[in-house]
Amino acid sequence: MKKIYMFEPFFFLFFGIFHLHRIWGLIDRESYARFWLGTMENKGMFYFALMGVLSALCILGIVTFFRDLHRNFWWRWIYLCGGSYLLFDLFAIAAGLEFWHELLIAMFDVNAWYWDLLWGGFIALGAVVSVLGAVLLRKYLRKES
Repeated sequence: MKKIYMFEPFFFLFFGIFHLHRIWGLIDRESYARFWLGTMENKGMFYFALMGVLSALCILGIVTFFRDLHRNFWWRWIYLCGGSYLLFDLFAIAAGLEFWHELLIAMFDVNAWYWDLLWGGFIALGAVVSVLGAVLLRKYLRKES
């Protein structure tokens, strides 16, 4: 039997809000890029707390995907694909992989012609994931009642 676990709606709501915050990047490119590049380079308490939460959620999602391998919902593939990507991203940043650092520098180039497309895509992703989280929360709460 398929079951929505309590953490799942909050997983998608958290990642949706995390992606939606990038609206800031469309409003003020310089401060957005300065904040995130500084956060990634300085690796302070905020960085480690955020990376810890992101990693834990991804690992929990991937474990859920494999635990329920033969009775998964379609959206659990997001755990495997998106979670694996994010864990690689966090590893590449922590390990200081040069090609990844160069990619991040290019992503945060405030003068790049693709800035609005790139961050607008992340914002659209955040909107879709937030809606998915809200739908899952509604379904979860209805089954718990």
